[in-house]
Amino acid sequence: MVRNIDEMQKLGKDNMDATLKSFGALSKSLQAITVEIADFSKKVFEQSTAATEKLIGAKSLEKAIEVQTDYAKSSYETFVAEATKLSELYADLAREAYKPFESQFGKVASVK
Repeated sequence: MVRNIDEMQKLGKDNMDATLKSFGALSKSLQAITVEIADFSKKVFEQSTAATEKLIGAKSLEKAIEVQTDYAKSSYETFVAEATKLSELYADLAREAYKPFESQFGKVASVK
């Protein structure tokens, strides 16, 4: 009976340690994602401001269309690159948050 209680206490401690490590990884990953989103927002604002200035300075309709086309193309490319980067960050978040529990799940599977 005492052995089972000790095993349960150790399992509880191991689970708590894994949970704390997971929260640490989660916090770190979310911080990186937040910084990335803030940088992306700043970049998009700067691009749209520059495009607006060029559009205002356009002397002809053709030049205005060219400026708008270039802006749309660069905006799309920037979005795709950022979406790829963010998907990698979210995948890393999931891996890092799960990592502390890998050994715990192995223990549960071996008990059955």
